[in-house]
Amino acid sequence: MITRTIEPGNDPQPYRAAFPAGGIRVARRVGLVVVGSALCLASLLLLASIFQTARAGDIEDPNDRRSRGDHRAPVVLIDYSDFTCGYCKKFFRETWPLIKANYVDTGKVRFLYRDYPRADQGPGVQAAVAARCAGDQGQYWGMHDRLLQTRRGFSEALFNDHARSLGLNLPAFGTCLRGGRHLEDIFRDRAQGAGFGFRGTPGFILLRTEAGQITLRGQQPIGLPGAFPYDVFAQQIEGLLAQSPAPQRG
Repeated sequence: MITRTIEPGNDPQPYRAAFPAGGIRVARRVGLVVVGSALCLASLLLLASIFQTARAGDIEDPNDRRSRGDHRAPVVLIDYSDFTCGYCKKFFRETWPLIKANYVDTGKVRFLYRDYPRADQGPGVQAAVAARCAGDQGQYWGMHDRLLQTRRGFSEALFNDHARSLGLNLPAFGTCLRGGRHLEDIFRDRAQGAGFGFRGTPGFILLRTEAGQITLRGQQPIGLPGAFPYDVFAQQIEGLLAQSPAPQRG
């Protein structure tokens, strides 16, 4: 096992909240790159083996529209997150605008969101359901952004306020919210993230694509378990872009 230590940024605490062992390092094993503190060997082996045996369809469902950016982008960034997580909100507030402006809006990165509620019930799950119910009416990202921006406690009244501001059909939204029909998919997301070795939120995966399609052949997926500063994301993204052909336009 070969490891290379990286000096922490000015605020390494978001990472340590998810993975208590101190320090930040890059660890390579069996074709996997994990950026973060020294995870236990079992976790590294698990994450590496998952990527070796996973299929692209296990990572992205073609019917899942929770995607931002050009579908032909040469790099994909997957975010496993909880709407109640303070460090997830920190990423959204401080780091996401820079990634969006410099990489997503320029066609270099496609962003995928995945639910990782830390509890089996409660506001994190309810917020994930609310976002998906808004998505049924074409406003997933509108609700997603409002939920991460809000400083109020989550409640059905708050979800309805956001739904109203988005112009949603409120009776249909309320029926969806109370029916819980999205729960299976939400916990499937969480199981996928846990299977990749994440034990806290946020957790990120970076992958190269082939003509915009996720493939696991011949690459080392990069895991970033924590709310790292923008510079860490930029360094890893630039490294993947250097290995990728420019996206074809037309």
